[in-house]
Amino acid sequence: MAYIEPSEFVTKMVDSGEQKVFMSTKDTLIRAFMAGAILALAAMFSITVMVNTGSPLLGAVLFPVGFIMLYLMKFDLLTGVFTLVPLAYLDRRPGVTLNQVLRNWGLVFLGNFAGALTVAVGMSFILTYGYSIDGGEIAAKAAQIGESRTVGYKEHGLSGWMTIFIRGILCNWMVSMGVVGAMISTSAGSKMAAMWMPIMLFFYMGFEHSIVNMFLFPFGLIMGGDFSVADYFLWNELPTVLGNLIGGFLLVGLPLYYTHVRTSPARRLA
Repeated sequence: MAYIEPSEFVTKMVDSGEQKVFMSTKDTLIRAFMAGAILALAAMFSITVMVNTGSPLLGAVLFPVGFIMLYLMKFDLLTGVFTLVPLAYLDRRPGVTLNQVLRNWGLVFLGNFAGALTVAVGMSFILTYGYSIDGGEIAAKAAQIGESRTVGYKEHGLSGWMTIFIRGILCNWMVSMGVVGAMISTSAGSKMAAMWMPIMLFFYMGFEHSIVNMFLFPFGLIMGGDFSVADYFLWNELPTVLGNLIGGFLLVGLPLYYTHVRTSPARRLA
């Protein structure tokens, strides 16, 4: 595989963040919509595998196919732009302001949510033949996950909220390692391998990914989950998004930038 040195691929990270800031509204929304939809399908695929085989590990092993597909098509996830776009601001790229960074995040959030919600409605319709029958084991599993990861956290109050928040940090630490890992090579096969490992880890460990949740919880609600929209936003999506932001930017983007781009002078020994 053609390996790229960190000083090179971290510069590519900054360039990518700058490019995303200046992307048109139309292109940003379309790419974000497609990313949310593909990741939602991958989550549905993984749940189906887990229910049909009884193996959470197999579901985690196969889940990264969605992330790989959307990344190779250059679609955008909120978790990825949390890591890349602020680097262009830190690097003082011309025209990259804090307002422009927030604009990008907002558009990607909307696009991801619309894509994930579209898949949630479509899959719920398929499973129930237009809501005329019960959704079966898969629907029951989705509803159970939705309840346990909203009101289940709510029962623990602040400790529950902080638990989701920390899981969100750990999640985007791993997801962003996948994003960065894909930049270390020009080979498609090597990119896939670099992405596969951290994505599989986050999914199997039950860390919280804001875009996966944009599918999972609306789908769980439609399938009869005993929690509310307010429960979903307050006791899952909000702390997950904040955790994803910190995990991607502070644990991946910032350390790489400050040690491979904005480096300190080498030590001089007497």
